[in-house]
Amino acid sequence: MTSTATSTFTPIPSDFYGMENLLEDREKDVLTRLRAFLEAEVKPIVNDHWARAEFFPMPVVKGLADLGLFGMPWEETRPFENSAVFRGWVALELGRIDASVATLVGMQNGLVMGAIGVGGSPEQRAEWLPKFASAEWLGCFGLTEPLSGSDSAQGLRTTATRDGDEWVINGAKRWIGNGTVASHAIIWAKSTEDGQVKGFLVPTDTPGYDAKKIENKQALRIVQNADITLTDLRVPEANRLQNANSFRETAAVLRLTRAEVAWAAVGNSIGAYEAAVRYGAERVQFGKPIDEHQLIQEHYAKMLGNITASIAMCARVSAMLDEGTQRDEHAALAKEFTTSRMRETVAWARESMGGNGIVLDNDVIRHFADAEAMFSYEGTREMNVLIVGRAITGKAAFV
Repeated sequence: MTSTATSTFTPIPSDFYGMENLLEDREKDVLTRLRAFLEAEVKPIVNDHWARAEFFPMPVVKGLADLGLFGMPWEETRPFENSAVFRGWVALELGRIDASVATLVGMQNGLVMGAIGVGGSPEQRAEWLPKFASAEWLGCFGLTEPLSGSDSAQGLRTTATRDGDEWVINGAKRWIGNGTVASHAIIWAKSTEDGQVKGFLVPTDTPGYDAKKIENKQALRIVQNADITLTDLRVPEANRLQNANSFRETAAVLRLTRAEVAWAAVGNSIGAYEAAVRYGAERVQFGKPIDEHQLIQEHYAKMLGNITASIAMCARVSAMLDEGTQRDEHAALAKEFTTSRMRETVAWARESMGGNGIVLDNDVIRHFADAEAMFSYEGTREMNVLIVGRAITGKAAFV
């Protein structure tokens, strides 16, 4: 579908090879509107909310929903035909303005709705997905635990015990993004009957659900990460994801979202890079703007090289998802590579600004700090390289 709005579409300067031009016209139209929304509604408030560790105003969340960003992969809520490559560019554009807003969309659209899309019955998908797509419901994804992170496949300690038409859930979750503001949580628990991991949709006002914000967090401060305690929490069988009967389904959800985290990491790199370039054109030292100095231009070239290589990798791994050929190791390599390059890029951006790089008003330090969280969530670097290593050698070296 061709849209007249695409005549105003221009790839961002950081897309050095113009790869956004490969998108469909309708996809470019949505990116144009998304950029305008982010510039008008998110960018002006993001530093203040980050400094105060305060969640986005709900009109921002609703605005993201109105743009059709929630539920893009699922036929029940898909606003228009779109590709995984396009969804990656959305994550990049979000991360370019703020990693927390990229995380919010990734959580709602990918982890929460992904759990329902992968593990829900047709009836559950039809009932629940539209409510998350419209932001009537805001979700969180309860997998990680205080004593179980990378070893969730084997080390999950939260239990679910069948009691007639209900399940009784006991356990604890940690680092659950938006756990204090969500209306509903996807909770993963191990059945005491068969030892298999199962998923449940839990309204957060259910007795026995207690969420406490993790304080003093110095990355992704807008995301409200929580410690969640589940004490004799009862949910009906109807709220169990009917097609999520082992950790395989949990892993399938993570596989869907890991590549988009890689895209968001590229966006975070771009946000820092663009801030550094703006600063370099204005900051005068030794009688001329610092962007006329050779060492600063070297920083810019290294940052742009990282960004360009990462875009190319992300575009291919998402195309493989569209083709049905993407495997765990493909997404794992993309996540490991882009987040590692992001760490380098935000450091060079900070360095190129000198001491002014640590002032929040200049934007770079927010991207710098947020990079540390993105480097670790959705699979640490070490876990991702071991997934790739297993694919290379045929030998698992996880333990």
